[in-house]
Amino acid sequence: MKLVILEPLGVDESKLLDMAKNTVGDRMEIVYYNTRQEDAETLIERSKDADVVVLSNFKYQKEVIEKCPKLKMICVAFTGVDHVDTAYCKERGITVCNCAGYSTVAVADLVFGLLFALYRRLIPCDKVTREGGTKAGLIGFELEGKKFGVIGTGAIGLRTANIAKAFGCEVYAYSRSIKEGAGVQYVHLDTLLATCDIVSLHVPQNDATIGLINQDKLALMKKNAVLINTARGPIVDSTALAEALKSGQIAGAGIDVFEVEPPVPTDHPLFDAPNVVVTPHVAFATKEALEKRAVIVFDNIDKWLQGRPQNVI
Repeated sequence: MKLVILEPLGVDESKLLDMAKNTVGDRMEIVYYNTRQEDAETLIERSKDADVVVLSNFKYQKEVIEKCPKLKMICVAFTGVDHVDTAYCKERGITVCNCAGYSTVAVADLVFGLLFALYRRLIPCDKVTREGGTKAGLIGFELEGKKFGVIGTGAIGLRTANIAKAFGCEVYAYSRSIKEGAGVQYVHLDTLLATCDIVSLHVPQNDATIGLINQDKLALMKKNAVLINTARGPIVDSTALAEALKSGQIAGAGIDVFEVEPPVPTDHPLFDAPNVVVTPHVAFATKEALEKRAVIVFDNIDKWLQGRPQNVI
């Protein structure tokens, strides 16, 4: 059997290959590509003889998968799998596994990084200090006492909620399923949006969540509210958000994800909106998280080889 790792996974190559060999042993031939190529032709060439492939967040669709007759498992080194044609995989009987949990700490950390950048005006503060200025016009806000809304109470949403509580926030939540004992106050989505000073998104991208935060939902938010999105770009209508920021409908936004993977077009509507802090989809990308992810990848493959697949989508 052949295992093909289609791209670097953010872990030193020798360390990654040692992890792979230590896990699969002599049960599989291991092929590793140290460059990321996303075009279908290259992916077909790299994948065509594979029994198992590993990839992170580039598109892996039917046009590629159908040219891989031996393919039996796709290990997605990511939490979301909306970039993989899971419907076709189901038709073919191809197992698809993800790496849920590896980035829980990292993503929750960035939520508060973005929030502090907005609340304490860190980017303008840096700029004015370098230019010999003062704090004039840069008075910030405290988290204590703020109403903090979490949309989606999976592992990342709940960790975010717990950190918010540690800062003295009053936490509200909206989710498809209610977690008993979560220590948050579950409310309707519209109630959360109308109540909270901070709204943080933690839902997966699917038909029900695309465009979830649109013009009508933004109109419900308080004028002093800020929106944080470390989930998926299409969950938010970026044009509507840009207009809400320009009109003063809401006070700010911290955005790590967009409709496309970076590089994001320089004319993106949020780039000329006020009080926006943006990052290039880095929420998951810490040294610790990437190593956790690699461990889960090879554990997924080991369990699949044993006939006990885990993290199956």
